[in-house]
Amino acid sequence: MAKGIARRIIPGFAPTLGLTLAYLSLVVLIPLAALVLKAAGMGAAQWLDTLTDARVLAAFKLSFGGALAAALVNGLFGLLIAWVLVRYSFPGRKLVDALIDLPFALPTAVAGIALTALYAPAGWIGRFLPVQVAFTPLGVVVAMIFIGVPFVVRTVEPVLQDVDAELEEAAASLGASRPQTFRLVVLPAVGPALLTGISLSFARAVGEYGSIIFIAGNLPGVSEIVPLLIVTKLEQYDYVGATAIAALMLLVSFAMLLAVNLLQKWNRQRMGAAS
Repeated sequence: MAKGIARRIIPGFAPTLGLTLAYLSLVVLIPLAALVLKAAGMGAAQWLDTLTDARVLAAFKLSFGGALAAALVNGLFGLLIAWVLVRYSFPGRKLVDALIDLPFALPTAVAGIALTALYAPAGWIGRFLPVQVAFTPLGVVVAMIFIGVPFVVRTVEPVLQDVDAELEEAAASLGASRPQTFRLVVLPAVGPALLTGISLSFARAVGEYGSIIFIAGNLPGVSEIVPLLIVTKLEQYDYVGATAIAALMLLVSFAMLLAVNLLQKWNRQRMGAAS
């Protein structure tokens, strides 16, 4: 080997970039481009007829409203869970920490069946509740909370680990109350990560399908989510309607991806300026 030439384990820039772009195109870009081209060929009247339909509007309201409610709940309780796992040591802590990742590993259909069995009117939990959860919009929110909470916990947890507990002790020694310490010391440090986790939880809930359809009831205009509506229109050979709804969901996905990346960039810049 000639002196001065560094030996690389993987091939050079050109072949690796070409392979990466080819794989990305086959798996992601070409299917998305086909959807965009199909949607671009639709007329304005077709778009209006599809997106102003009462059933479609109800599905969007449930999917986005339920996802927002679930993301806010996950933001609160995900922060509390991450706080307990980072700040306290207790018997079974490792088990609890492992269970946080269960929604990642559990097949969505299994999660949906399990939630339905728990929250059905005759289920282990549902029989004791004053309101019906399963087969209602509330069941949709419960399923969204289940699949979204790991995003908040795993996003906030490493940031909390970097927050020195001595800062909290110093604030307490200066006379700050616990709410003041949390608001002025802890929350500014974990705020960007918490917003990122909430955004990820929201994006995951909007596109969820398998764990929701079992507990939702799937009544048109009541408990029908957008992904299920797309599948229903495809089964009815309404390709125009399915394409319009899918294109709008794709636009929302890109917006959420942009928001998450901007939050992460802001957090990196903020942490870099602080150091």
